[in-house]
Amino acid sequence: MSNKLTRPDDAFISLIKRSGSPDKVEALSAQREIAKALEEPLRQGVLVGDVVSNIFQALTMEPGTTTEFPLDLLAPGEEDEHVAYTNPGHGRIPERQVEGDYVMVPTYSISSSIDYLLRYARDARWDVVARAAQVLEAGFVKKINDDGWHTILSAAVDRNILVYDSDAAAGQFTKRLVSLMKTVMRRNGGGNTASINRGRLTDIYLSPEGLEDIRNWGVDQVDEVTRREIYTAGEGGITRIFGVNLHDLDELGQGQEYQEFFDNDLSGSLGPSSDVELVIGLDLQSNDSFLMPMKQQVQVFEDDTLHRHQKAGMYGWAELGFAVLDNRRVLAASF
Repeated sequence: MSNKLTRPDDAFISLIKRSGSPDKVEALSAQREIAKALEEPLRQGVLVGDVVSNIFQALTMEPGTTTEFPLDLLAPGEEDEHVAYTNPGHGRIPERQVEGDYVMVPTYSISSSIDYLLRYARDARWDVVARAAQVLEAGFVKKINDDGWHTILSAAVDRNILVYDSDAAAGQFTKRLVSLMKTVMRRNGGGNTASINRGRLTDIYLSPEGLEDIRNWGVDQVDEVTRREIYTAGEGGITRIFGVNLHDLDELGQGQEYQEFFDNDLSGSLGPSSDVELVIGLDLQSNDSFLMPMKQQVQVFEDDTLHRHQKAGMYGWAELGFAVLDNRRVLAASF
């Protein structure tokens, strides 16, 4: 669904009018058609509006399938144990058997609903119907965002590694912090220089205030040419440093929702007592750890219980789950 409300065609306007009919059978029939017409745009809008689909790999699961995913054949800490053999010239090459564990990712249902007065439909107030659909979509988006990021934050706390720049002023996001995160991600990702899929920091998520700190970097942080580029940058400012993508997230920052969840619900801790903001670094290079199995995409239905209250409504549900298979792909930092 688009944030900009566009007047639908005359056929859909007529459908809206019929959905507000005093004839219950006609009204419910029209409401059913509206729900089905909005289902696909709602599905698309949910995946476009969230802030987890660019992190988690969405996997559509067939009904009845088991959400079972194999873990890496190499256990953490064994990535550098690459073995080769010298063939003695006779006999056979020695056997080396490997096997891996697997994890079951539970899926669960999420739901949302919205209703409006029948007189809006009767008067062909398409803007009210469109806005109701946007609110329905926003409910799904909010739930998916929260569950996905709660999973990421839980993985960060479970990893029990926190990076901070001890030389920085309190509450200041610095380029040295980015460098430290890159190094820590590499050093604690396991393996050696030649290891396959070795950990590498690719993306950083921080608050809008932290991203705006870049605009205030002085000559002690960057040279004058870079400062000029920062000054003339468009909306969002600099979005990449040292090959790492920067993303601002409204829910991160002092007193904000995801940081409160990290501090209070997960009992996570920031660095020195002067640090006030949380930063999350991710390794998204191989897309092998962040999974979002979907057993049922968003389905939308008309609510046939509201007619006696002179209302029309829609409700819907989906079934999905979230998992971070390897918490070495997540790194917490603070400033």
